Amino acid sequence: MSKQRLSVVVTRRLPEPVEKRLQELFDVELSDRDEPADREWLTEAMKRADVLVPSITDKIGPLELVDAGPRLKLIANYGAGVDHIDVETARSRGIMVTNTPGVVTEDTADMTMALILAVTRRIPEGLATMQSGEWDGWSPLAMLGGRIRGRKLGILGMGRIGQAVARRAQAFGMEIHYHNRHRLHPQTEEGLNATWWESFDQMVARMDVISIHCPHTPATFHLMNARRLKLMKPEAVIINTSRGEVIDENALTRMLRAGEIAGAGLDVFEHGTQFNPRLRELPNVVLLPHMGSATVEGRIEMGEKVIVNIKTFEDGHRPPDQVLPEMV
Repeated sequence: MSKQRLSVVVTRRLPEPVEKRLQELFDVELSDRDEPADREWLTEAMKRADVLVPSITDKIGPLELVDAGPRLKLIANYGAGVDHIDVETARSRGIMVTNTPGVVTEDTADMTMALILAVTRRIPEGLATMQSGEWDGWSPLAMLGGRIRGRKLGILGMGRIGQAVARRAQAFGMEIHYHNRHRLHPQTEEGLNATWWESFDQMVARMDVISIHCPHTPATFHLMNARRLKLMKPEAVIINTSRGEVIDENALTRMLRAGEIAGAGLDVFEHGTQFNPRLRELPNVVLLPHMGSATVEGRIEMGEKVIVNIKTFEDGHRPPDQVLPEMV
């Protein structure tokens, strides 16, 4: 007698190869929707599933977990970030949580460098000039940006992505500085030619570029608040491809409008899609729709990790990417 397959419910559309593989391995309920699941739909899905495959747009808090059915034993998140899931409550109810770390490292680091260049070299302004048909030829003073070689890059959060950004920035001739909860191993630090700052405030005040690469936790909420933003040099720029909640967006907007910060490149926003509309008006700001990890290769690899986590769980072993409350 064949073993009954796990019931897996997916909340969003995934790349076709991932969906096909899920269908081959599990009793899967795929989604034809490409929008966040509302609470009612999510609650019903959690009642009929052994495994839920959500994404970062699906909030799974205490209320949703309390209403989950007894069948639900695994939340296999499609994505590395898990701040949308109450991991502690899930564990207390016997529900394991997994994620997909490491997959988006190179793609997000690429996008970070793209934003640094876009802001400092005024690429969107040049593009807008060409698209409007207003360009009337080269001029010695036209569209002057800044050279990034020799600039001090301050990285907040020196994990996988922060280190990948440091490697790229090294190739561009930037000076690498970082602040982290724990100092890197001396050999790693030497390989990146990176300088550790115990004081985040002191680092912020001396950098030409600040790049955010830390998760959103209670400790990092508004870590770049109005006080710290005011520490930045007027000619400095700030880049965020991590979590929007780390920056006080309204304070940042005010300072950019006042010319107290030279520019910003943002791929994430404090309130999701509801970002401060005044940011759109600023020529020194580059806004992207959360594209940091948006590559075909990355999205498929994320799905492959989800599948490995589910299959390992089904086979009675600990999934390789289990998330524990103390890790969040």
